[in-house]
Amino acid sequence: MAQVTVRVGGYTHPVSCEDGQEGHLIALAADVDRRVSSIRAMGGQFGESRLLLLTALLLADELHDLRVEMSRVKAASLQSAPASDPLLAERLGRLAERIEGIAASLDRP
Repeated sequence: MAQVTVRVGGYTHPVSCEDGQEGHLIALAADVDRRVSSIRAMGGQFGESRLLLLTALLLADELHDLRVEMSRVKAASLQSAPASDPLLAERLGRLAERIEGIAASLDRP
């Protein structure tokens, strides 16, 4: 198990992670730190716990938006897949007919 020290909100934190994941963890911490900095830039005096809460809420909101968008994209791709490529739909139809013909000939005595 590897251990790295990350800096978020002006504080350093030792964090353990799986071997090989150090760079990923450092990048995640830098992303959180950017959000902390953006909240601080808005002004106001926030304690560390409040600042991290607001940062977590920003991240949760972004994750929610991404999940909603991913659901929309999946739904749209499922609805439009056959219609988006009429040649593919035609080929699949012909292939299904051939398979049915082969299956019918195998059923004959």
